Amino acid sequence: MGVPAVLMLPLVLLGISGLLFVYQEVSNLWSKSAVQNKVVVITDAISGLGKECARVFHTSGARLVLCGKNWERLQSLHDALISVADPSKTFTPKLVLLDLSDISCVQDVAKEVLDCYGCVDILINNASMKVKGPAHKISLELDKKIMDANYFGPITLTKALLPNMISRRTGQIVLVNNIQGKLGIPFRTAYAAAKHAALGFFDCLRAEVEEYDVIVSTVSPSFIRSYHVHPGQGNWEASIWKFFFRRLTYGVHPVDVAEEVMRTVRRKKQEVFLANPIPKAAVYLRTFFPEVFFAVVACGVKEKLNVPEEG
Repeated sequence: MGVPAVLMLPLVLLGISGLLFVYQEVSNLWSKSAVQNKVVVITDAISGLGKECARVFHTSGARLVLCGKNWERLQSLHDALISVADPSKTFTPKLVLLDLSDISCVQDVAKEVLDCYGCVDILINNASMKVKGPAHKISLELDKKIMDANYFGPITLTKALLPNMISRRTGQIVLVNNIQGKLGIPFRTAYAAAKHAALGFFDCLRAEVEEYDVIVSTVSPSFIRSYHVHPGQGNWEASIWKFFFRRLTYGVHPVDVAEEVMRTVRRKKQEVFLANPIPKAAVYLRTFFPEVFFAVVACGVKEKLNVPEEG
């Protein structure tokens, strides 16, 4: 009886591996069928996350509209997508110059897309502009520019495309937001304000358009890190603030976020918070124990002002 018992564990593991493989294949096919032939608009497609979203949706057979403010980088992305995809199963992406901080051009871009395809099935609001510094040293002009890029730009594009979705009674709008739409981090006042505003707008919009079968989704990663950023060495645990802040700011890889955006579209999720345990704990701490959260953050600000920044 000992030999069969010994063989049972490898068989169980093999069976589980087989089931996971089948699930992954079915999930990939489901993802492709969910966006195949759909018109998908991706803003800031030349960013790290934008490129990964373009790759995921392009290989799934979507009709992509890639928006960005640099034509050369858009063209490079276009060439990269075309070179690795099966042309019999994919569509040539449409490239559109778009700077969301320039609100005056957003309506024209929306009209260009609708004139080309007649509709938009999925809008992925990915564009974002960051600034870091003490609030009193950030000019009001820069505050307004951050709000234009991170709030007024996305909602202007959304409002321009929304009537088409409502009239067709179908569509999905995805906002790629940030943890700072849920809590504020020092020295990022304008960015956090814009992210709070965007999250509030799309939360309200979700309820307004539900009766028209238009889905509004928000995907909030902690931070989207670059491809080559890795944790630095050092005794971060020597300071509670440094430990907390490092875990809070060391973000999610663009590939992981792009795959989550695809899952969000496929499953029509309303809200996703993509982060490791420390940022999640920070959000709960801010919600249920705000005094503790404020004390930790204030302690970190004092330390940051008094001690030279490492690196």
